[in-house]
Amino acid sequence: MAGIGKCFLVTGPPGVGKTTLIMKLFETIKASNSTLKVQGFYTREVRVASERVGFEVVTLDGRTCPLASSNFSSQESHRWPNVGKYKVDVASFESLALPELQVREDTDLFVIDEVGKMELYSSSFFPAVLKVLDSNIPILASIPVPKFGRDIPEVARLRNHAGATCFTLSVGNRDAVREQIRSHLEDLLIKH
Repeated sequence: MAGIGKCFLVTGPPGVGKTTLIMKLFETIKASNSTLKVQGFYTREVRVASERVGFEVVTLDGRTCPLASSNFSSQESHRWPNVGKYKVDVASFESLALPELQVREDTDLFVIDEVGKMELYSSSFFPAVLKVLDSNIPILASIPVPKFGRDIPEVARLRNHAGATCFTLSVGNRDAVREQIRSHLEDLLIKH
């Protein structure tokens, strides 16, 4: 691996633990430095019984909003974009996620889980991610694996960014990857 930049991308197949890894890293880093100013969000599944019915966005301070659902039935939702069986509530996503991506001088770290197909239906989301990337503030983000050998263009742009280091997560390497990213992030945050 060449020199480590300030953007740490976690990728891997669905269900491998990308969000779990990011949240464990966030909790570990925040516990070791309670004054750390972290901005961002993560995405979690919404389940009814054992069935996944959608996704919601959660800010790092606990605010939530719907991202996508298979159960939206409003007149307005019929015009929303689809990802598989899910309708994406772009307006709801933007109302919560975009303010979390505003670059502020006192921010030490951005957490963005994830930069994926649903989130990219927002035309304002990727430009906000690029501003964060250009800010020189460390970023911890997750991205999807290429599907059928094709990457989403915005995801490919992140993956190939000079300041990005991409870690491919598997069940067998989760602990090692978490420790490697934690070490790099702590070094960066001390210097930042």
